[in-house]
Amino acid sequence: MSTLITKGALLISAIIFSIGAQAQQSVLDNYIQEAFNSNKGLKDQYIQLDKSLYALKEAKALFSPDVSLLSSYVKSGGGRTIDLPLGDMMNPVYSTLNQLTNSHNFQQLNNEKFQLNPDNFLDTKLRTSMPLINAEIYYNQQIKREQLSQQQAAVNVFKRQLVQDVKAAYFQYYQATQAVAIYHSALLLINENIRINESLVRNGVRNNTALYRSRTEKEKTEASINEATNTRENAKAYFNFLLNRSLQDSIQLDSNLLEVPAEQVYSADINGREELQQYKHAVSALQLNTKLQRSYLVPKLNTFLDLGNQGAPERFDNTTRYYFFGVNLEWNIFNFHKSRYRIKQAETNMQSVSMMASQTEDQLRLQLQQARNNYGTAIRNYNSAKSQLDFAERYYRDQLKIYKEGQLLYLELLDAQNQLTQARLQTSVTQAAVQTAFAGVERAQASYPINNNK
Repeated sequence: MSTLITKGALLISAIIFSIGAQAQQSVLDNYIQEAFNSNKGLKDQYIQLDKSLYALKEAKALFSPDVSLLSSYVKSGGGRTIDLPLGDMMNPVYSTLNQLTNSHNFQQLNNEKFQLNPDNFLDTKLRTSMPLINAEIYYNQQIKREQLSQQQAAVNVFKRQLVQDVKAAYFQYYQATQAVAIYHSALLLINENIRINESLVRNGVRNNTALYRSRTEKEKTEASINEATNTRENAKAYFNFLLNRSLQDSIQLDSNLLEVPAEQVYSADINGREELQQYKHAVSALQLNTKLQRSYLVPKLNTFLDLGNQGAPERFDNTTRYYFFGVNLEWNIFNFHKSRYRIKQAETNMQSVSMMASQTEDQLRLQLQQARNNYGTAIRNYNSAKSQLDFAERYYRDQLKIYKEGQLLYLELLDAQNQLTQARLQTSVTQAAVQTAFAGVERAQASYPINNNK
């Protein structure tokens, strides 16, 4: 029977530890990198990062000159007019001059009436404008830069959470696969018990009661196999979902991921947490916003140049072409305290976010302490489970030997067998719990290396 137990252990190992030792980089690290490249939630974060980048570029472009082509054509009739009495003013003079010169050189003039609205008038110009002094544009650019850094930190926060989720899902699948193998191993033991009981019944040593009970246990174990298989397939589907793969894709298991040295846990603190970087850039942006609201005291200076043509549409000569250059100054001297109230709002927002940042820092320290405690407990539980498994295996071998000699009830053997199966399951659960807890510590202290690029 010791050979049978060994075969069961080999069956578990064959299913669990496939080709992990062949990989130079951890199989799980490769899966994490695949999640970085394909996870839809992370892609959305990158879209938001691109959005912030374009906002910064737009803010920088506000200092560049703007060139616009402006054109208007006017066709009008009626409306107000300007009367010009040229005849009334000049005709008496011209008459006198004609009499003095005894000639008709000075013709009589008519009074004129000019329409005030321009008629058949085209004005086309190329306007170039550029800000020379504008504090609002400067601070807006600095705010956009802080918001870009804040969004980059948000991307890294999502990536670290994705690392933890992928690791937890991987080890959940790992444990579910172990459970299936353990139940298959238990089924091998039950089949062996059935064979022994059938032999004992044929030889008249036992009645059919033990045989019926062993067959009942076989049905129960097969049902457990079905349930464990369903759990494994659900775990596989969730893991593939995180990687944006087909839900039925196979998952490679790596035996090198079983043990994590405990000393790795206490090598860092929360200083690397990107959540703190988010708040840092948020506070900086709000500080700049306060300066932006105060910048109303700084005058704005702009310049412009118009190059154009005015006149009838068919005319384009020295009499219609023109240029127009100017400088604009705007200085808000008094706005009835509206800017002061905006400054107060900006300062209040900055104080609120600073308080949230301090609270978040305390929460992150608490999270790290809890994660370390959970990891230590998981290691202790795993060591205890391994000891229980060792005792259960020896206890089952001893009980089976006594049962074959006819000195033990089958129910006692069955109890030893169930203890062995439960010990194996508990060992696999605690083994996965150690890895999951360590992933939690990695998340809490931001120690897993991530690439900031896409």
